[in-house]
Amino acid sequence: MAQKQETETPAEFEEVLNREVGQFGRFQLINLLLLALPAISSGFLAGDYNFTAARLPHRCAIPECDGESPVYDPDWILNAVPKTDTGFADCTRFAPINTTVIYNDTCPAQIFDKMKVVNCDGFVYGRTNSVVYDFGIECQEWIRTLSITLNSVGAMVALPLAGFVSDYFGRRISIVFFAFNIVAIGITKAFSVNYVMYLVTQFAHTAFGGGIFSAAYILAAEIVGPKYRVTASCIMSSLFTLGLGLVGAIASLVENWRNLTLTYFVPVSIVFSYYWIACESHRWLLSKHKTEEAQVALERAARLNGRKINDQSMKFLLTAIPRYTKNTENENLVLRVIKSPVMLKRCCTTPIYWIATTFIYYGMTINSVSLSGNVYLNYVLVALIEIPGFWTAYLVLDKFGRKVTLLIGYMVCAVCCFAFAFTPKSFYVLSLSLYLLGKYCTGLVMTSLYLFTSELYPTRHRHSFLGFSSMLGRIGTVIASFTPPLMDYWSGIPSVMFAVMSTLAGVLVLTQPETFRKKVPDTFEDAELLGKI
Repeated sequence: MAQKQETETPAEFEEVLNREVGQFGRFQLINLLLLALPAISSGFLAGDYNFTAARLPHRCAIPECDGESPVYDPDWILNAVPKTDTGFADCTRFAPINTTVIYNDTCPAQIFDKMKVVNCDGFVYGRTNSVVYDFGIECQEWIRTLSITLNSVGAMVALPLAGFVSDYFGRRISIVFFAFNIVAIGITKAFSVNYVMYLVTQFAHTAFGGGIFSAAYILAAEIVGPKYRVTASCIMSSLFTLGLGLVGAIASLVENWRNLTLTYFVPVSIVFSYYWIACESHRWLLSKHKTEEAQVALERAARLNGRKINDQSMKFLLTAIPRYTKNTENENLVLRVIKSPVMLKRCCTTPIYWIATTFIYYGMTINSVSLSGNVYLNYVLVALIEIPGFWTAYLVLDKFGRKVTLLIGYMVCAVCCFAFAFTPKSFYVLSLSLYLLGKYCTGLVMTSLYLFTSELYPTRHRHSFLGFSSMLGRIGTVIASFTPPLMDYWSGIPSVMFAVMSTLAGVLVLTQPETFRKKVPDTFEDAELLGKI
């Protein structure tokens, strides 16, 4: 009989919590609005380098023709600079034939030796709003793209750090901690004196500030009821993408990269006030046996939702989760996972989802150079195309389940990427449609994956498990930064790689239990029983 009570209590806890506090009301709405700023700021953190360390349009200076006020793309440019598929070379020029005459207007081809190409001695820029100009790293593309790589490597450090801070000190403290780091390191980065300092601060920025989104996401997922978890997931993902879109919009208004960096990150200091005004997750408080604080949090949540928790229900809520965690609170989590075949298999599988998803997501973004037009508008549109994918997930996750949604998303993305690789560039509309549909699918998959991963693991260690999976997922981001050079061999190589990884992830989704309409596991035992009861 005692065993029966143990297996029923977690379900009863969920039922009592939802009845007494409410699944979604004024309390949840206020806190989701507060979490908007951390989510948006994480978008700034993930995309600022696209403009602060952007590749600048530049060409060799041509002293024979440029004059005192050189123009980036004069009519005569192809007389002096080799032609390329994208226009003209940016790091080489034709060697001049000895002459003392200056041709400011015409710059005839006869004054250059087109059989001899030499490197630039100086540069003329289309714009100068990047570290490339300030630190003189023109024509050093591998050096410039280190900012992308270090951003991803820093995020790998951020995720386990976020898991530790969030699971041991609380979701609210974690958000404030990472916000402080974002502001402090952002200001330091804006005053970088050389490119090495910029790279170090770029790494430190994501390493010690990048955990703000996962902390905010976990808090959002834990304060709403099961009926609204998908809604909360889509809202948080959309806010992150809105942040990415705002990166481009703000960059179009603030030209200097130092001022741009300050514009992105100084306003994040508003989050410092969350220490006093934001709520703490009552689930986390209960899992840590902080019963007095949990009671205050539960009473506050109920009061804001226009409810009052009766004494009997409060006593039950304060003892239900601690009752089933007290026997394992000192047990090593790694050893616990190793001893459990179910959890070991899960911990080996979910990181592969993340590696594949981030590889495809960031790889498609990096390789989107074929989308022409205004650089700022183009970036905003590429970012925002994900939002329809997020809300498609919202519409279908609670109708068809997590596994079906992920499987279809991965497979459609794989088909689009594979077809894109073999579509001639002359079929512009078709190739663009395939590209955008594939990118749309990454939005659908990303939202579903955050939710699916969170629901596979127990409350007490949820952030640590999510951090572990998404940390390893950053390997995909790092690898994605090296895919553009592969296009020199065949332009379809990156897309085929995306298709293969998407197919692999789709197949592996079938190996995990469905979490649709199942209560969130609060204990390790609950997580092991997913799919069995």
